[in-house]
Amino acid sequence: MDTEEALEFLDNLVFTNTGEHLDRTQRIILRQLWEDERRTYLDIANSRGYTEAHLKAVGAKLWQLLSHVTGERVSKSNFQAVIVNWWRNQRSQRYFQNHNDNGQLKQSQIESIESNFVGRDREIAELNYIIRQGTKVILIQGEGGVGKTTLARKYFKTQKLDKVLELWMATDTQNITSAESVVEEWLRRDFNEEPGREFGINLERLRRKLRDPKYQIGIFIDNLETALDRNGKLIDTRRPYVDLLRVLADSLVHSITLVTSRERLSESSIEISTYLLEGLNEQAWRQFFSSHNIDANTIVLSEMCKAYGGNAKAMQIIRGAISTDFGGDIDAYWQEHSNDLLNERQLNDLVTTQFDRLQENNIEAYRLLCRLGCYRYQDITSVPIEGVLCLLWDVAESQRRRVMRALQDLSLIEAKKGQYWLHSVIRAEAIARLKSTPEWELVNYKAAEFWTQQVVEVKDIIDALKALEAYYHYVEIEDFEKAANVIIKGRGKQWGTGLPLGCSFYQLGLPQKIISVITRIIDHVQSQESLSKLYNMLGYTYRIIGQIEQAIQCYQTIEAIVDQKLVSEQTKISLLFNRGLCKLELWEVPEAQACFGAVCSLAEKNSILDDYMIYSQCCLAYLHSCSGSQADAFSLAENVYLSISSSSRMTLWGIGHSLATLAFTYKNLDNLEKSLQICQETILHCEENNFTQIKGRAIGCLAEIYREKQEYSTAISYHKETIDILQKIGAKANLANAYYQLALTYKITGETHKSRDNFLEAIRLFQEMQAPKQVEKVQKSMGVFTKD
Repeated sequence: MDTEEALEFLDNLVFTNTGEHLDRTQRIILRQLWEDERRTYLDIANSRGYTEAHLKAVGAKLWQLLSHVTGERVSKSNFQAVIVNWWRNQRSQRYFQNHNDNGQLKQSQIESIESNFVGRDREIAELNYIIRQGTKVILIQGEGGVGKTTLARKYFKTQKLDKVLELWMATDTQNITSAESVVEEWLRRDFNEEPGREFGINLERLRRKLRDPKYQIGIFIDNLETALDRNGKLIDTRRPYVDLLRVLADSLVHSITLVTSRERLSESSIEISTYLLEGLNEQAWRQFFSSHNIDANTIVLSEMCKAYGGNAKAMQIIRGAISTDFGGDIDAYWQEHSNDLLNERQLNDLVTTQFDRLQENNIEAYRLLCRLGCYRYQDITSVPIEGVLCLLWDVAESQRRRVMRALQDLSLIEAKKGQYWLHSVIRAEAIARLKSTPEWELVNYKAAEFWTQQVVEVKDIIDALKALEAYYHYVEIEDFEKAANVIIKGRGKQWGTGLPLGCSFYQLGLPQKIISVITRIIDHVQSQESLSKLYNMLGYTYRIIGQIEQAIQCYQTIEAIVDQKLVSEQTKISLLFNRGLCKLELWEVPEAQACFGAVCSLAEKNSILDDYMIYSQCCLAYLHSCSGSQADAFSLAENVYLSISSSSRMTLWGIGHSLATLAFTYKNLDNLEKSLQICQETILHCEENNFTQIKGRAIGCLAEIYREKQEYSTAISYHKETIDILQKIGAKANLANAYYQLALTYKITGETHKSRDNFLEAIRLFQEMQAPKQVEKVQKSMGVFTKD
């Protein structure tokens, strides 16, 4: 009886008698003592973040509770022996209750068996044993269809985990999601934490989350073999997965990682245990077929299990064929197929046979199965029923669900809660067959159209990832123009035409994702209008993560390769404004002013570009306030603040940035009350729209306001809050300035060492950005205090 069986048994025992389940602290005490009865309450308290006194109090009540439900005196020293005896007695009673006089399972018990999971109790116990030895990452290795994924999922269900993070590897190497994007999405979606701009920083944040003893996390990585080369090494284009796996294998994390693969992983720097999974035994096959009302006592079942090596997926597929094509007659099925399959032991051969038979008997279902191979089942791991039915365009609408049910009956399509997907082995055969037909392009167009119609407005990460699926379908058929349009296409009501998908990704804190998808296609795009938008978007994203030179190169590339006559006015003005932002980050003030002034000149000639007029005037007002042109700064700021409330074209993101910039402007103009009011307005706007970066800037402005008011402790508190926010998202330029401002405050308060440390940190970050003017400004302030 292992730890998980004991906890499950105790929980059921307590619930049956009291109507309540064991709570988290009770389960921690039981788990720790079951694994090592010599542990003291102090040992448990130190390892799990509790006090010894609290655990002693919980333990005393727990032993009273177990004494009550068992009718025996239970204590810390004897509870294992008492529970094991109870467990053995109940197992004996259940056997006689559930079996007839001939020793066969009663029908009610047969029906209660979980049909898709049998015969793996030993494997789960062995996985538990490996983990108890301190292993953090286990690679479950086995042939396709042997049941690796099913075992991993079942194992996690037995662990009472807080959450399970999942990663499905694409079957095509070029479609494997980057480790950088995976970690970004885990941090934001599963831990509600803003990811940084650098992979190393995000890995450390993930490590800290997994080391937190308050959380028990499961991590599931499926089908790793597609990311491995023939030597078991991770392929060159996906080497960052080595660093991710090293974090998951950290001896101090409180997580369990299960990886499935057909091939062994051979990376010496990763501490990982390999668990070889074999096929199911004959008893498990008999249990499975009995649960589906197929004769399990026939001798042919032994031959079938042996022929297919106990392969779990083969078992499911055969069951579907017997039920559908042979009226449940297992002997008749085997008489027809035994000669073919005894010499074809691999699951892929069985899948090929099943595809061929389906093609003969149900051409519509066969076509659907092949067509379903076009979906990736990766970032979005399943499709809703509409995604299945849209691939039956040539079948009468009244018959489409019937065709889909035929695949379900044959276990050729997986389904749960209205979502559908293909087993990886089935998908590999489906996509191979689909590619050999004239339908390959048409099916991908249909799938892309489905995903495009699914997302009208991007509200969260899931919406963004769903919308992006259309991109991958167009890339598959090398329609790079349409792939580019997926990124460029506006959704929602912002800008009149909607917010481009690429912008949604960096606003949602996933810049690496949009960088990777743009760079993959940009050399193949012919449309100059599309190229200009893609490079503009790419440049903006590079600027956010502090790669200013790369951002500027993107803008220079547009000028070099795109005929400016073919570029829309909105793209031209956006390009010019973004270059101005780059110059501002580098503190190249004259060049920034020139860009923003040029934007204003263009916007004056076209009323539909008034949003860029506002953005640029905010920046110009700020620059005037920094350079001593107080009158010009005040005049611009007053006019543009009124314009923000009346503009219908400004994006929510643009409004936030403009308000934050104006708050700094009024602070520099010594209008502290107006600056404070706008700061509060900005923070509220950011909290409503989840704009963390802009909120960090606004709180930084609060710090400077309170410094001007000589309320230094409040100012320092806000400085530190700003730094904490900006560190989390990796906004390097804003973060460098935050350290600079904190250094100025410490300088005023006479805390010389703290001031110097923060000046030096600001210099280091600005040097990484290759911003010599910013470095010069900070170095000057280290000697003589300046306002800004």
